[in-house]
Amino acid sequence: MRIGITCYPTYGGSGIVATELGLELANRGHQIHFITYANPIRLSDRPDIFYHEVEVMNYPLFQYPPYSLALASRMAEVAEQYSLDLLHVHYAIPHSVSAMLARGMLSSKRRLPFVTTLHGTDITLVGLDRSYFPITRYSIEQSDAVTSISEDLKRQTIEMFGIAKPIDVIHNFVNVALYKPAAARQPGCRRLIHVSNFRPVKRVLDCIRILAAVRREEEAELWMVGDGPDRGAAERLAQELGVIDAVRFLGKRNDIPALLPEAHVLLMPSDMESFGLAALEGMASGVVPVATRVGGVPELINNGVTGFTREAGDVEGQAECVIRLLSDSALCGRMAQAARRDAVERFSTDLIIPRYEGVYRRLISDFLA
Repeated sequence: MRIGITCYPTYGGSGIVATELGLELANRGHQIHFITYANPIRLSDRPDIFYHEVEVMNYPLFQYPPYSLALASRMAEVAEQYSLDLLHVHYAIPHSVSAMLARGMLSSKRRLPFVTTLHGTDITLVGLDRSYFPITRYSIEQSDAVTSISEDLKRQTIEMFGIAKPIDVIHNFVNVALYKPAAARQPGCRRLIHVSNFRPVKRVLDCIRILAAVRREEEAELWMVGDGPDRGAAERLAQELGVIDAVRFLGKRNDIPALLPEAHVLLMPSDMESFGLAALEGMASGVVPVATRVGGVPELINNGVTGFTREAGDVEGQAECVIRLLSDSALCGRMAQAARRDAVERFSTDLIIPRYEGVYRRLISDFLA
């Protein structure tokens, strides 16, 4: 199949999932075309993957450049030039609106279905804003197929927007051949790791507080992977709490599969996670997640078996879980093995990618009928 994919090409879950999906689909012989304003962060140079940049004209009349219109035009151009079978857009606003316009532009020439995948804040934050609520609901209803990364997000979408459109839940996935435990960790201090875009919803300051609480009883260090608006505050807090020497701020990295297996515990103290991709990648790497019991996280982590979950903001409770793991190597080993096994048996690419392929084939078949 010839598939166009649009996402936010930044250091966030929706863009990472979309990029990894494109890579996995290309591995299965499909022709993939990314249509975005920048090269997706995890997109590698491959002859079977195309990248089409969306250029937005800067004109004094426009206080805000009309990106969604430029995106729609580029989608239509690429679809016509390369005879795309469908578009798959990630994050409803504005991508589903642009896909809807592109489909309309091509309707007299050829049929172009599009799939919208809902990732979280496009529904729970942006879409609920009164400025975007009507167009978010309309564009979802107008999608030819809709998928959600968790049952919880599906429920919220139906409740908040009154969506009648069927929504297929397709959980996030992980390449278990790429994300895997290390044969042996580097010697040294026991390590915690956090991976995110450092937005307030990720509660990165809680990671620093958890480390400080843990270090009152156990030696530990923390790797903070990523960047974003709360990095400066996290650095200042680490200084104030006297743990700055035990924290490494590594910034945005593309070598996540190599970094994760060097850790013992992954921290995910978020206010909201529609699924928890970082935790899944950690589980596949044999790293035990300590996360918050929010959104779709309970669909991923079996509390006490493949990881621990606590309430958002419960720093002491999360720290206690970390201390249990670091002070009991047998427990940590058992849970790491269980986490890895669960990632392989429930969320591997071999299980999840065919579900997307099934949605695509169903749409193409319906449009040819």
